[in-house]
Amino acid sequence: MDKVRAFLKRKDIEISAKRYGIDALGAMAQGLFCSLLIGTIINTIGTQFHIPFLTSPVATIAGAEYTVGGLASAMSGPAMAVAIGYALHCPPLVLFSLIAVGFAANALGGAGGPLAVLFVAILAAETGKAVSKETKVDILVTPLVTIGIGVLLSWAIAPTLGRIAMKLGELIMWATELRPFVMGILVSVLVGMALTLPISSAAICAALGLTGLAGGAAVAGCCAQMVGFAVMSFKENRFGGLISQGIGTSMLQMGNIVKNPRIWIAPIITSAITGPLATCLFRMEMNGAAVSSGMGTCGLVGQIGVYSGWVADVASGAKAAITAWDWAGLILISFILPAVLCPLINMVLVRIGWVKEGDMKI
Repeated sequence: MDKVRAFLKRKDIEISAKRYGIDALGAMAQGLFCSLLIGTIINTIGTQFHIPFLTSPVATIAGAEYTVGGLASAMSGPAMAVAIGYALHCPPLVLFSLIAVGFAANALGGAGGPLAVLFVAILAAETGKAVSKETKVDILVTPLVTIGIGVLLSWAIAPTLGRIAMKLGELIMWATELRPFVMGILVSVLVGMALTLPISSAAICAALGLTGLAGGAAVAGCCAQMVGFAVMSFKENRFGGLISQGIGTSMLQMGNIVKNPRIWIAPIITSAITGPLATCLFRMEMNGAAVSSGMGTCGLVGQIGVYSGWVADVASGAKAAITAWDWAGLILISFILPAVLCPLINMVLVRIGWVKEGDMKI
């Protein structure tokens, strides 16, 4: 057993919830952002501003035409796998071999491809690390083992993982349609908390394919955390904190939450209010890329995702037009309500002594 531990340490193979559930999952979200999400944004910009270079096909592969954004989106599987490999500290030959692994897992995983990529890429990466530089023909052995294991696992488990993720996502979305008030609260609160915790809410939403009303509730929860913390901690963190939390991440407050968990009460209550408002009153849906559901106001990606969904729905005929009510809901849920409700709730907590000045200093 000691020899095994020594080998794993030498190969930097750390079997832990942090390495796989936080580092790898967070990196996967970044890979999705740099491929599928950016591709969606590029397509939306091209369509809305009538830019021929962005709306016309620039490549034809196996009879399929791709725009610039389409090419970026098509690379989501490889991008996720390489990002995961980077988080797992893979050596170069393993990292580059994960390109093929990610493509296979995402393609075979179908709608639940991101979850399949997460599992398959981790297993292939760790196996590749184990054999890396153990032979004199490393340049042959490492890619063969990494790609071979990755493609085999993709064939064996990716379709099942994809179906599980898809069905779970469909169940959440169905439940949200059926019970928009209760599910609006649950999805908003849970996804919002995931965004502030050192895990990836974006990757979770992507893995589950969380769109529609459930996606809208997720956006509401994330915005409540980000804008809420940014505004209610303005006195301590000023404009730097407002920007870094408001369009960056509320995860910056995680250390302070550990010291005083009560500072988290106001954003959580706010998300429990804005979630059902999004689902029941404004019927705000996220019909853009599912990863956008877990981004909130980070780079305004959540709002861009909602808008790109509107554009796609109008183009397909599913939606007649983008209305003033749509815009009112998006602005209120994303910015105004969190900026107003969170500080008001926090004032009550300050009055009763649960939160003190300086508790949210970053």
